[in-house]
Amino acid sequence: MRHRHGYRKLGRTSSHRKALLKNLSIALITSGKIETTVEKAKELRRYFEKLITKARVGDANAHKAIFAYLQDKESTKKLLNEIAPDYKDRTGGYTRITRTRVRRGDAASMAFIELV
Repeated sequence: MRHRHGYRKLGRTSSHRKALLKNLSIALITSGKIETTVEKAKELRRYFEKLITKARVGDANAHKAIFAYLQDKESTKKLLNEIAPDYKDRTGGYTRITRTRVRRGDAASMAFIELV
């Protein structure tokens, strides 16, 4: 039973899950809107909103912390210089999840996750 468990395992090992969330975050930073399964989108929202909250500070320590999560220079720069300043006066809710369809191959519910 998963009563009060803190996160979704997504059927992956911890290192694979970490890599998945990192790559989904990079894709969301790059394109602004991606389509994925609802479960991945909900877990990505938790991960990504913490990144934006750290990036809102905008100092060197925030830069190092964001790069430690993403391991991608271009995405880190874009998040700190272009995306985070837009959310300076916002206290949360940086992303929106919109359910779209049911995937034909395995009947997984799909959703768009985008920056607000």
